[in-house]
Amino acid sequence: MLILGLETSCDETSAALLRSEKGRLKILSNVVSSQVKIHRRYKGIVPEVAARLHLEKILPVIKEAIVEIKNLQKIDLIAVTFGPGLITSLLVGVEAAKTLSYLFKKPLIPINHLEGHIYANFINEQSIRFPAVCLVVSGGHTELVLMKDLSQYQKLGSTRDDAAGECFDKVAKLLNLGYPGGPAIEKTAQAFQRDSPFSLNLPRPMIGTHDFDFSFSGLKTAVLYKIKGMKIDKNFKEALAYETQEAIIDVLATKTARASREFKAKSIILSGGVAANERLRVMMKEKAEKSGKKLFVPPKNLCTDNAAMIAAAGYFRYHLLNKKQRLDLLNNWRKIKVDPNLML
Repeated sequence: MLILGLETSCDETSAALLRSEKGRLKILSNVVSSQVKIHRRYKGIVPEVAARLHLEKILPVIKEAIVEIKNLQKIDLIAVTFGPGLITSLLVGVEAAKTLSYLFKKPLIPINHLEGHIYANFINEQSIRFPAVCLVVSGGHTELVLMKDLSQYQKLGSTRDDAAGECFDKVAKLLNLGYPGGPAIEKTAQAFQRDSPFSLNLPRPMIGTHDFDFSFSGLKTAVLYKIKGMKIDKNFKEALAYETQEAIIDVLATKTARASREFKAKSIILSGGVAANERLRVMMKEKAEKSGKKLFVPPKNLCTDNAAMIAAAGYFRYHLLNKKQRLDLLNNWRKIKVDPNLML
């Protein structure tokens, strides 16, 4: 089975082709056109600019993704992100997918962007056991989800304000470290020396609460107060970047580990753009091992937004449907509408 995936939820235009072989998914192509250099000028994403760039790139990206098969008639299924995300960006991918579905008479299945991040872990991986606790952490989302099996989700908690990735971005902006903030904070934190004259202690918001919600706006405010009246030199930036990263990751890893124990999870799944952070991966692995769980995390190139994860989610969604529902997908191009408020 050949699956074409399309992803345009934010500032990456991506198309991917996956092949299923005996229940395993193989990536034949995963083309990503990034807009980071464009949005870096504005130190953040400009929705109108993002949508226009998606329009320019969507067809070239699809053509590059299908070079190996040459003909779209050979694909068996199309999967596309339809939310959550920037509505003007989402529309580009959805309309392209609907057009291809109509022209080539191929089933079209809509995929939740967060679910796509989770399913990045299922590419070339068959040992994930359920129930599994999933941490989806990115610039726009921070959610803990209990995955009972391939078709059942239970949201355990989410951020009440800023997402973890958003906090990284805003702190990086305060320290003038550049955009995107996550990689900038991580790189600066790696240069921090433990014998630094700066001893900074930032709060770990909601780390001790009995729920599984998160809050990072207070941490951002604490950073703002730390820099007031300070000479922001190289050493200070390194110390503050290090402590910010430690505070965010401590909260994420601690709450995820506690959720895995409380719900007797057999696996812990880490996903989303922030999952590319090496310090988070290390701490999550340590917490998982202490809890007697196995941690699953995608390769770093599958943590950020990409179409391979959307195609993978589409493959599993399709095989969970009964025969009648699969036939209904042939006309699904008529029904898919972008829902900007859609959450997992």
